[in-house]
Amino acid sequence: MNIIGNLVMLGWIPAVFFLFTQFPTQRALVIAFIAAWLFLPLGQFPLPGLPDYTKMSATCYGILLATAVYDIERFNSFKFGWLDVPMLVWCLCPMMSSLTNDLGPYDGLSATLDQTVTWGLPYFLGRIYLNSLNGMRELAIGMIIGGLVYVPLCLAETRLGPQLHQWIFGFNQTVNWALVMRYGGYRPTVFMETGLMVGMWMMAATLVAIWLWHTKAIRDIWGYPVSWLVGLLVVTVVLVKSTGAYFYLVMGLLFLFAGQYLGTALPVFLLMFGMCYYVYNGVSGNISSKDIVPIITQATNAERAQSFEFRLDNEEILSKKARERMIFGWGGWGRSRVYDENGKDISVTDSLWIIAFGANGLVGLVSLTASMLLPVASLFILRYPPRLWAHPKVAPAVVVAMVLMLFMLDCILNAMLNPVFTLSSGGIVGLVLKEPEPMRRPRRALAPQK
Repeated sequence: MNIIGNLVMLGWIPAVFFLFTQFPTQRALVIAFIAAWLFLPLGQFPLPGLPDYTKMSATCYGILLATAVYDIERFNSFKFGWLDVPMLVWCLCPMMSSLTNDLGPYDGLSATLDQTVTWGLPYFLGRIYLNSLNGMRELAIGMIIGGLVYVPLCLAETRLGPQLHQWIFGFNQTVNWALVMRYGGYRPTVFMETGLMVGMWMMAATLVAIWLWHTKAIRDIWGYPVSWLVGLLVVTVVLVKSTGAYFYLVMGLLFLFAGQYLGTALPVFLLMFGMCYYVYNGVSGNISSKDIVPIITQATNAERAQSFEFRLDNEEILSKKARERMIFGWGGWGRSRVYDENGKDISVTDSLWIIAFGANGLVGLVSLTASMLLPVASLFILRYPPRLWAHPKVAPAVVVAMVLMLFMLDCILNAMLNPVFTLSSGGIVGLVLKEPEPMRRPRRALAPQK
């Protein structure tokens, strides 16, 4: 990293302190997480005995310190519940993976700390700060604004190519230029690792904006009518050239409108079942590219079918090796990968599920999946059934949960972490574990504070 990147990374913790003195705590948390994810460089500093200092660890450390200074009573509000078990198991799983592979307790502790910072801290912060309908509203509006501020940057890179990170921070994200060319133009990456990440983020912001506009949960942002901003986001989603983002946006809207007008969440639960069934078949080795690729070819084109076949072939050999350490996996250091007789790595890991299965076994895979899907299912079953989805007070929580489910669907195909979605998982769990909030429909939906 150049000097600008170093200063930005090191200055983020004091910036978080400033946010906590200027805004209500929920809003400061949302701003800190989204701003860090969208704008901090993709660099890292090694810390002895601790996970590397990255933009997300800087954010989590900063918020924890700011909470200890300005809002220490917030920690006392946390009450462990049954929905917290999957995330706890997922964070502690690397210790058992290291011990069962004779990698030693130090390796296990290091891997556990890394997994806790990556997943556990965003979840915990969402759990204690966003565990209310108002917290979900703050997060939803923050996602919309995060999408809007990315609009000009995305539009610039669709014309100029993924250059902004290089220009501002002095190094690029190891961009593969063969992958950023789509449909006769560039796919923007802005300050994220890949264009697919940008597409997923813009899809999430657009889905949230459409639903809150439709349900009249918000009427304007910064004085601009939401209808105008929705149009701007939709155009940008199209221009980021991510086919997956198009698919997820349409799917999310169909599920939300089915809940409102047909009064059923059945499509949501069928999708969750399909995701679990796919992963089950992947774990057991029952998925064969020969059975699926002809269907993909007919539905899309030969190029995408070939890409999917390559993915399935790699998952097949990786799953076969992972089954040799079925319970807690192979641990770290690339031990779950497949090597030829010369020690050359011949495997490619695209999907988060196969990475989790290989490194942390069935225990890790089940706990990771449950930590993302159980909050969504419990919210729709225990708290807010479809008849309430269009209520202006409930709509933000519902659409954020829908985004979380679509993120987990994407994790079946890709391994692109987004701690904002992990933050939302913790908030939803806190919302479910609390007593239901009163559901009187307000006379007029309030606009966000300016």
